[in-house]
Amino acid sequence: MRLGDADYGAGMTHAFLSDEWMTAAREIREKYGSGEAAGPAIKVNLTITGVPFGEGTVESHIDTSTGAAEMELGKLDDADVSLTTDYDTAKTIFVLQDQAAGMQAFMTGKVVVQGDMMKLMSLNATLAAAPNAAEVSEEIKAITA
Repeated sequence: MRLGDADYGAGMTHAFLSDEWMTAAREIREKYGSGEAAGPAIKVNLTITGVPFGEGTVESHIDTSTGAAEMELGKLDDADVSLTTDYDTAKTIFVLQDQAAGMQAFMTGKVVVQGDMMKLMSLNATLAAAPNAAEVSEEIKAITA
């Protein structure tokens, strides 16, 4: 059964960044339409360590250069910035959207950034300004274990 089918995902949660989570998150974004990402185009590679499944590290990226904010697995060759952090910190920043915790993690070295820091700082505003951002965020939280 696909996520778009009736009752799939009702009450189901998935580990953040797992294949199942990525599929469910993609379906949620598609449900609300891609919308346009307000702000400058940015490509961010994410290296998440200490992941409780697979090999223990997940490579993913966020790309707004197509006009929509897309998060997918894998690295981009032409990223503007790269961010490395642990699983719990990434989940707090990207799922719970706790920007204060993200700033604290950066200041204490739990988040390592390489590249265009100004573009990275604009990413939060870009994602928050996307159409239906609040609804997408709440549904993403609901599917995340």
